[in-house]
Order: sequence, then structure tokens, then C-alpha cells
Amino acid sequence: MSKLNVDQKTIIDLLSDKKADFLIPDYQRPYAWNEEQCQTLWDDIFLFSFPDNNYEAFDDNEEYFLGSIVTYKNEKGKSEVIDGQQRLTTLMLILRAFYDKFANMQDKNSILTRDRIEKCIWKTDTFGTADKSTLKIDSEVATDNDKEEFLELLCTGKVGQASKSQYVLNYKFFQKKIDEFLQGYPSFFPYLPARILSNCILLPIEAESQDTALRIFSTLNDRGLPLSDADIFKAQFYKYYGTLCKKDEFITEWKKLEEISSAVFKPITGTPMDELFARYMYFLRAKEGNKSSTTEALRKFYECNKYQYLKRSHTIDELKALALFWESVSDQDKDRFSKKVLKKLFVLNYAPNGMWQHITSVYFLQNRTEDGLLEDTMFCKFLDKVTAFIFTYAIIYPGVNALRTPVYDEMVNIVNGNEATFSKYKFNNAQARSFFENYAFTNQRNATRSMITWYAYTFQEQQLLGLNEIFHLEHIYSKKRQEMEGGLKTESNLDLLGNKVLLESSINIKASDYRFEDKKKIYSGEQRRGNYKEPSKISEIARLIDYNEFEEKQIIDRNKKILDRFFEFLQKEDLIA
Repeated sequence: MSKLNVDQKTIIDLLSDKKADFLIPDYQRPYAWNEEQCQTLWDDIFLFSFPDNNYEAFDDNEEYFLGSIVTYKNEKGKSEVIDGQQRLTTLMLILRAFYDKFANMQDKNSILTRDRIEKCIWKTDTFGTADKSTLKIDSEVATDNDKEEFLELLCTGKVGQASKSQYVLNYKFFQKKIDEFLQGYPSFFPYLPARILSNCILLPIEAESQDTALRIFSTLNDRGLPLSDADIFKAQFYKYYGTLCKKDEFITEWKKLEEISSAVFKPITGTPMDELFARYMYFLRAKEGNKSSTTEALRKFYECNKYQYLKRSHTIDELKALALFWESVSDQDKDRFSKKVLKKLFVLNYAPNGMWQHITSVYFLQNRTEDGLLEDTMFCKFLDKVTAFIFTYAIIYPGVNALRTPVYDEMVNIVNGNEATFSKYKFNNAQARSFFENYAFTNQRNATRSMITWYAYTFQEQQLLGLNEIFHLEHIYSKKRQEMEGGLKTESNLDLLGNKVLLESSINIKASDYRFEDKKKIYSGEQRRGNYKEPSKISEIARLIDYNEFEEKQIIDRNKKILDRFFEFLQKEDLIA
């Protein structure tokens, strides 16, 4: 069990301790508190210290809890701040602003309070005298360009006239609040900083390791953003590029990666940068020859062998190439991809799971040219194979876990210079057909949209659709009609693939409950839908409009046509044993 040192302390006890030596590590995010948060903290502290604006109403036994500070001792003996950096930094700015205000005050209370603040900001020598060249807090935040200004401000109390950093803005805010307080309560001025130091409480939690501290942070912090895996990786990169004297170059590249990732990746859990590192991880696993279906946690994978993959000069280049590739996929970049490729990527965008993204990342990194491009014919062939296999596997073996074994196997084949064939995992035709015929293709299942999207693009005339356009799954024979008239003998036929078609949301909303003869007018644009009177972009719709009726027979016939076409696709891809 991990050991923790937990003992609530007043600000003066925590910061004046001779051993106090805080470090805001390089993987932390930049200081971000704004005036609104500073105002809230000031108001809370003031109301606590001066109840009803009356200094005598204060109870010396009262305590005000400011929150926790989660740290761990690093190899240099410094307390790396995992949680509480914003709070701790802001408290230092408040104390420095009070310290400056006491500079010309000679009364006993003011001198004593100033001396106490000194011991919180600076380290002291053997005799307790403050060494004003060594602070009790340091910052190495890699992406914070203003950290040196913060440290200089604490040391000297001086700020540049043109400075707009958040540190300086907040420092000036507290100077203003202190001036206002001094004007309103000149006789009781020392009481406020004294009560902040002696009656405001922090809960320092010292963990035995970084991992333990991060876990504690994730448990305690339900308001802020917990440190991501990518934040930890950033720190390792930063140290590595520091040895090459290229820290500034790295920061520039990292920010570009963050911008691209934030625009492209929308993960359910974790950050966009975590998602980029996850996709890259599959390439590295494959290069290792790792086919294990047990996938390591992201941080655990990268920390192996002392973060070896983050200490290579080409890693950032590969991450950037991968991010740009997925940006081009997201943007449907016609300069980078042929229309044929973009159509196949559109279909895969609605795959029943995200495994296609991982194996496609591996394919890209292995087969890209120096310009970051892929040979069109081979890429089309790869996308067809992945589509056929993953779509079928999702029906026969539901759940992404079962898919790992064959996909990880093919990832290793790809990095060894071979094609992805899935030759060891072919399907039995009769068994697979039975699964498809008995599968309940409800609209709630991802596989339903996958199959209907794939089928839409089997029509040669189907044009490329936009990834930002919204398409619904339309019941051609409406559910409402079945509820009211019971026209289908077998009600489950409502959810056959033969009764589903992709349809623009604006058309679907209007057409959903109509009879087929009326739906055709809406599909074609003959009947106006508000200000919209364009026909559907789904090319098969034009063929459906030629039907005189769409009843149970048509549903069954079309369902067979869809399945026949898909199994012809499987045969063509050599996936039928």
C-alpha cells in the first residue's frame, strides 16, 4: 500500500518550514487563474477574516480551508506539485503584494507580519534570515513562457510596464485590493495578512511517488482538469530536447500538435493529445512484434525502458505526420486523397468500432512517402480489406475485444512490409450469412449504420458526402404506419436492412411518418420542406422513388440484395473460407 503524509497546516506553518521547497514541474499546465477567480478568493478570505466588516467579530479559533496541495518528493528532494499549483501560485502573489505594502510601515505588528511573510517566500539561512536570491517555489512548466517573470516578480516585486502576463495582472489586482483595504481599515491593516497566514488552512498530501500523487489528484479533483498522459509525456520530451539545446523548437512543435489534435480528435475519455499518442502506440507495438491482445495503459506503455520512445529525435516528426494525416482525413482533403479513397474513408468513419483508426495509423506510418502521402491503389485495397473484415467481425463476434487478436496480428504484418490479408481469420460463408440474416439491425446498433453507409456507396453515382453533414437512418416503411395499420405480417421486418436508408436529417424529420407515396415527394424535393427543396444526396433514393410501392415484399427483396452484395464484397476480398 502506498504511504501518504497528510497533515493539515496553516499557510505560515506550511510555507515557513525550512524544508519547504516547491517545484511546479514541466508537465504542468501554465498558470491560468484570471481576475474572476482571484476576486472570489479575495472575497472569501476577506469575509472570513473580517466578518460583517468588523475585525473584532473574528474568532481566533476559526479556520478557513483553502484546499489541498498534492505533492511528491522528486529525486532532488523538491516537492513536485501535482495538484494545487494555481492555488499555491496565487497565494504567493498575495503574500508578495502584502510584503511590498509593509515596506514603509514601522509599527511592531507590521514589522512582525512582514518578517513572517519573508519566511514564506524565501528560503532562510541557519539563523533564520531570508536569502532573497532563493525562493521557496520554482517553476519549470514547459509551455509557460511567463514563468521567469513570475519568479522575478516574487524575488524583486518589480514588473515590466508593458507586461500582460497572468501573473502580473493578478499581482496588480491584489495590489489594488490591498490599497482599497488599507484606505478603509488603516488601523487594522496587519490583521488581514496575519489571519491569512495563521487561520487559513491547506491540506498538504505528500505521496511516495508521482503515480500515487497523480491517482490522488484524479480522485480529489472533480473540478479542474487532471493531468493527462500527454502532459507527462511532454515533460519527458522537454527534458530530452533540453539535452539537445532545442527546448524552444520542441515547445513550438508541441503547440502545433496540440492545435491539430484538438481540432481533429474528439475522444470519449482522455484528451485529444492522448488519442494521438494512442494511435502512435499501435505502430510502436507492431514494430516490437507485439501481438498480445492485452493492451497496456497508455502511460505504462510509454514509460517502459525509461520512456525510450520519447527520447528519439524522430518521434515528434512521426507524431506530427500522423496528426496531419488524420487532419486530412477529417478535412476530406482532395489534394491529398483521391475521391475514391475519400469515399472509402467516409464509410469507415461510421465503422462499428474505432479499431480501423488504429490499423490505418499503422498502415500510414509504415507506407507513407517522404511527402507523407500514400500510393492510391494500394491504400484503396487496404481500406476495402479493413472495411470488409471489421464490418463482418462486428456482426459475428460483437465487441471490440474479440477484434484485437486478428487486427494486432495484421499490424505486425504491415510493419514487416506485407499486405493486410486477414488470411488466418476467414469466415465460413454459411455461418456468416446466418449471423447476418438473424442479426437485429436496430437503429441503436452501430453495425446498422455501418452497413447502410457501406451500401449507399456501392452505387457508382453516389457522390462524396461531407463528414460534417448529419444523416439519419430512415425507415422507408415507417414505424408509425406499422403501429397504426399493422401492414407488415412480420413486425421484425421493420428493422431489416432492406427497410433502412441513409437520409439527411432535415428530410428524415419531415418524411419519417408518411406513407411511401408521400415520402417519395419529400425525398425528391417535389414537396417543399420549409426553405429546403433539394432532392436527397443519397443516390439510391432516386431508384427508390421509381418504386410504385414499398411494402413487405420490397423490404425482403431489398434486404436480400444488400446481403448478397455484401457477401460478394467478402468474396472479392478473399475473406470467405
